[in-house]
Amino acid sequence: MWGWGINRRLNNLKMKFRGNLEEYLYLVTDNQESCRLLGKITENSLTVLWFTGEAPCDLVVDGRGHTFYKNELVFLTEFHKIVPENIQGVRLLQFNRPFYCILDHDTEVGCKGILFFGASQLPHIAIPEEELEKFETLWKMFSIEMQSGDNLQFEMLQMMLKRYLILCTRLYKLKQNYPAKDADADIIREYNFLVEQHFKTKSTVAEYASLLNKSPKTISNLFAKHGTKTPLQYIQERKMLEARRLLSYTERQIQEIAYEIGFEDIQAFSRFFRKHEGVSPSKFREKGQLG
Repeated sequence: MWGWGINRRLNNLKMKFRGNLEEYLYLVTDNQESCRLLGKITENSLTVLWFTGEAPCDLVVDGRGHTFYKNELVFLTEFHKIVPENIQGVRLLQFNRPFYCILDHDTEVGCKGILFFGASQLPHIAIPEEELEKFETLWKMFSIEMQSGDNLQFEMLQMMLKRYLILCTRLYKLKQNYPAKDADADIIREYNFLVEQHFKTKSTVAEYASLLNKSPKTISNLFAKHGTKTPLQYIQERKMLEARRLLSYTERQIQEIAYEIGFEDIQAFSRFFRKHEGVSPSKFREKGQLG
């Protein structure tokens, strides 16, 4: 049986939809509950944070501090390591793959490789003033539908989630100067997603170009025309992100980490890490432990 739970404390709100096949969707504006969920992100879950407070909010994501301001949104996957430091006013939307799989429904929302699973970046956007009413209205509709409990609730919530993700995707594409031509935008998205999948075993643009049935030059020209990063930078930044995660949140040997992300020897990994981070892997780990 489908169910939902409502907990009101002052003006704080927590709503949960849970289906009979383990699917779930959470809407939370309770700061304490938001921090709890962020510190305990579950498998196959995706999270969207909408910061609504007047004061800035601070998160440590993958060992790096980030500050977010009113009406900014940030998009997180189960793989991000998150430590909430200062959360004052946030709307959290979290759902899992059984509720809605963005990979299976990519043609519907087009957020794969952009909002989620997009190589190394931490996607975030600011809601423009002229778009704010759309987001506010949709959030109210979410909240109302959470309390319906009838046999159409699941479909209605899915429909509103799709609308929410589409609005976010449009804003992100505009912010990042994505190509107006859908075919070009889809190549960039798919490249980013492939890097996320294969960065441990594939280290050259040519390897990804081959997966896309394109030449390396075509891929490089496309990125040069529409972005500030080269295709190679996406690969390198994703390797660096994984290296920082493993150094910060595991006790694996540095040599083991080097092999894990595709380096044949520790010297090559150390040179690569120092070039991008400014310190050796051992110094980085030591610095994190001291912190």
